[in-house]
Amino acid sequence: MPIASNWKRGPQALGGMLLLGAMLACQSPAPQTQPLDLGVVKLQAPAAWQSATPNSTMRKAQLTLPRAAGDAEDAELIVFYFGPGQGGSVEANLDRWYGQFAQPDSSASVDKAQVTRDTVAGMNLTRVDLGGTYIAPMMPGASERYNKPDFRMLAAVLETAQGPYFFKLVGPEKTIAQHASSFSAFMKSARKK
Repeated sequence: MPIASNWKRGPQALGGMLLLGAMLACQSPAPQTQPLDLGVVKLQAPAAWQSATPNSTMRKAQLTLPRAAGDAEDAELIVFYFGPGQGGSVEANLDRWYGQFAQPDSSASVDKAQVTRDTVAGMNLTRVDLGGTYIAPMMPGASERYNKPDFRMLAAVLETAQGPYFFKLVGPEKTIAQHASSFSAFMKSARKK
């Protein structure tokens, strides 16, 4: 309804309309990120990522990233933290992650992996990007394995003074591609507490 017609109804109607407009203008938009407090470090995760209760004591956090159109399932991000001096070296974890993928051309996954090394807030950050058929054990130490072709993993090791944090994002290739830049921004948001 135009302001002029509200003026004919009386100053109170106009004042109420102006007050409502001011209140709507002052409302802040939905947050673009949500804090993920991991104890030693804190990161900013995209608001669309859904936190879930970790289903293992080895997991520090567990998040679901929504699937891309056409993909059959969501991606999952798991964060592991074992404490100072625990969890193995960066290279040992990279080797383990390489072994969780098979390549369609039977080549070695280590040859297909893209590894980058960086520093974030004074902490060493090693990231790996690898695709193929996901063949990780369904449970640690189990002989039964996944068999998920056209999957991709973005993983990272963040080295803190209190021990490394391990981040592993796995899902259908198209879904991971959709979240690749937000995962990169997520890792770069890491700050010591």
